[in-house]
Parts: sequence; C-alpha cells; structure tokens
Amino acid sequence: MKLANTMSKTKREDNVQVAAPTLLDGLAKKIVLTLLKQMSVGHLTVEDGGEVFSFGEPQTKANVVAHINIKHASVYRKVLFAGTIGSAEAYMAGHWTTPDLTMVVRVMVLNQAMLQNMDSKWSAAYKYVASKVDRLRKNTKVGSKKNIAAHYDLSNEFFSLFLDSSMMYSSAIYKTPSTSLEEAAEFKLDHICKQLNLQPTDHLLEIGTGWGGMAIYAAKHYGCKVTTTTISEQQYLYAKQAIEKAGLENKVTLLQKDYRDLDGQFDKLVSIEMIEAVGYDFYTQYFAKCSSLLKPDGLMLIQAITTTDQRYHREKDNIDFIRKYIFPGGCLPSNAVIAEHVANDTDMHLVQLHDITLDYAKTLADWRSAFSKKLDSVVDLGFDEYFIKMWEFYLCYCEGGFKERVINTSQFVFAKPMCRALPRPA
Repeated sequence: MKLANTMSKTKREDNVQVAAPTLLDGLAKKIVLTLLKQMSVGHLTVEDGGEVFSFGEPQTKANVVAHINIKHASVYRKVLFAGTIGSAEAYMAGHWTTPDLTMVVRVMVLNQAMLQNMDSKWSAAYKYVASKVDRLRKNTKVGSKKNIAAHYDLSNEFFSLFLDSSMMYSSAIYKTPSTSLEEAAEFKLDHICKQLNLQPTDHLLEIGTGWGGMAIYAAKHYGCKVTTTTISEQQYLYAKQAIEKAGLENKVTLLQKDYRDLDGQFDKLVSIEMIEAVGYDFYTQYFAKCSSLLKPDGLMLIQAITTTDQRYHREKDNIDFIRKYIFPGGCLPSNAVIAEHVANDTDMHLVQLHDITLDYAKTLADWRSAFSKKLDSVVDLGFDEYFIKMWEFYLCYCEGGFKERVINTSQFVFAKPMCRALPRPA
C-alpha cells in the first residue's frame, strides 16, 4: 500500500477563533507542517481556524487516527523550539485541544523518525539548557528526597481520587478485559507474593513503600514479617495510619530511610516501580545494595518501567515532559541495562521475567477515567485548570507510550546463588 505522506489542505467555513499570528508564528507553522509531511503511519488531522491539514495514511486505512484543534497561533512556535515539551506546555495552556489525547500520543510515537527530527533540530538549544538544569536534580540522598516530595507529597487526598482502595500507584495486572481496577490491583499484589514464594517465616524488605498496600497485603495474606521504607513524608504518614488500622504493627516495620542507609539481612526483597527514581548515576549502588541486603538464598522482585535498549542511551541525558513536570530526576532503565548491572554489581541471576506493558496501558486508562470523574474534587483540593491539563497530558502520554511499546513494564525476579525456591505459578 502506498502511504499518503503528503499534506492535504482544505478550507472550512466554520472558523475557529485563534489569536492573530506573529511573523515568527507564521514561519514556525510552515516549518512544523512541513515536518509533519514525514508522517507515514496512522492519520493526523490538524484543524486551524478555517483550514484543515491531513497527514499520514488515508483516514479510512489507518489503525490510529488523531485530531488536533489549534486554538492559539503560538502552538507551532512552541512545538518547533521546545519539541514535545513545548507541545505539552501548549496543551496545558489550552492552546490546542483534541477529543482523544492518547490517540495523538500514539500517532506521534508511531512516527519516530519524524518525532526525532522535530525534537532534535530546532529544539536542540532548548533541550540542551533544560537537560543541564535537570542534571542539577541528581538523586543523591538530599536530591532524592526533594525529587520524591515534588510528586508524591502533592496530596494523599488527591491520589485517593483515582487510585484503587489499596492506593497502588503502579501497574495492575488484569486477568480478563472485564477485570476492575480494584481486582487487578489485588491480583498484582498476589502475583508478586507468589513470584517471591513468600512464606510465613520470611522477612520481606520493601524498598519504596508507596502508601503501604504491598506491605499490608503481604503481611495480612501471607503471614510474613515486612520491613518497608519510604522517603516521602506524606506516604509515610498515610502508610503508618494504614498499618495501624489493619492491626499489623507487630508484622510491619515502617521506616523513613533512603535505600542506601538500610542494613540487615532479608529473605525476600521487593521494589515496585521505584528504580525509575534511582537515576543512572546510582544503578551500581542500588543493585549492589539490594544484593547485600539479601540472604545467600534470597529472592528479589523488581517491577520496573523501562525504555527500549535502543532508546536508553539517547534518552538518559535528555529531559522530556515527564522529567520536567511529573518526575524530576527520573530515568527509565532498559532491560539490557538492568541485566548488565545485576551481572556486574551483584551475585544474583535472573529466574523470571514477566512483561505487563499492556496491563499498564489499561491501568492508566482506568486512572484517567476515575480522574475525569473527580475534577470538581481536584479543584476543591486547590489545583487549577493548568494542573488538571498537565495531569491529563501525563496520563495520556504514558498510556499512549505503553500501547505502542516505546516504554514497557516488567517484573524481574532475581535469585541469590543459594536460592532453590523458584517462583510459584500465579
């Protein structure tokens, strides 16, 4: 099939009210529309006042179809000179809209060559400066506490608006398409316990408490002792109350320590989507520390969001929307990078790898659905329209990335040399 990779332009009578463009806006528009001609997969329609521009495959043949409505002439300039961050900022400012933001993300990431051209040439100076600023957010002990607080200490009430009742802020696992978020979150917790082959006699260490859901579930349903640590002030206070409410103070020890300050020996170790906050400068320290905390026959499970091996080295020093606005100091490892550090910095070996990427796409869709139903409550908590649009962009940005597998999620199970207890079937 020959792809319709040329731009078609038609006039519309129902003009959308947009700001009068400056000379720079007009030039940026021409350049951005020319760059969009490189689109070859999916279909994108850009409606700008009385004009409609179409890119990519014919709409009737495309599997992914997206529509953008331009509300302000500065959008093109922001996209041209600030890349994907600029497009996010323009969306948050209300300068463009779409009936399906996830579809916009999907059609863009499906056209990686075009996206790289838009992000690497005209926006190079902006990204260089932004990346230098981002490097000041390194995940030292002090830096990690600041970076974690910037996101997780927003408000416990805010997160409770869209998370399940156990407050699991990580990918769930859906047994069937009709499984609810609540059921999928609990199934994920049970799946982790089985992968770790948890026993009542085990002492489980959790690095990254979240709001206490994993620690409480393991202690309550598997009878093991749990030590869990967080550096988030708000999560610590919430988890402390949740543990007390569950009557598990004798089973669960809650710490407020950086992982680098932990000591002791544990039978099992779990860390759910915490490695993204470690930073590539500290992977050696992180994995070596995890290994040292396990007994010679221990098991460790890490649930991690990863980028592809091909993209890792290009992305690790580049700032994007997520690192600027959502997770300062964040960095996604790749499977190969994790394997390399486990091989070089520990005596552990991989015994299980479970991909749950598409489960994360559905988890995000469920979070987004719940979030959209609670906008009045979000406003009541003091958050404004800009924040709401930022959060919408974040959820859709990640959902689209997982659906098209430019980012992935997996559960890695690693065993120490003397471990003979293999993961149990879920």
